[in-house]
Amino acid sequence: MNRTLLLLPVAAALALAACNNDDHTIVQNGPADPMANELKNAPPVELPPSIAASKIYRCKDNSLVYLDWLEKNGQPAGANFRTERTGTPTQLLPGADGKAPFTAAGGYSLAGTSAASSITLERPGKGSQSCKA
Repeated sequence: MNRTLLLLPVAAALALAACNNDDHTIVQNGPADPMANELKNAPPVELPPSIAASKIYRCKDNSLVYLDWLEKNGQPAGANFRTERTGTPTQLLPGADGKAPFTAAGGYSLAGTSAASSITLERPGKGSQSCKA
């Protein structure tokens, strides 16, 4: 028991002796930032729209579609459309007036809101059809 107590301070002293004892220079405000002026003059960062609601719809042809309704500053900002739950989304953006119908390149069109129980969806190869939540 006494030997263990005597060896403990010796082991601690050896551990401290193994530490790096090089001198360190500490600068008060750190090194100068080479991008400080660029960052100061940069435009403010704009966040992407948030997901206001995620819904699953069944269309007239018995297919399922997955929509993530997007919102920015309390206003509709479009929707992310997928045909599979984990599929790659197609972003449908609002028209020039900022309202529906939401459209995307390739012939996609979406009329409706996140609060409505049904939407009208047009997509390539399927035409226009109504879908219910």
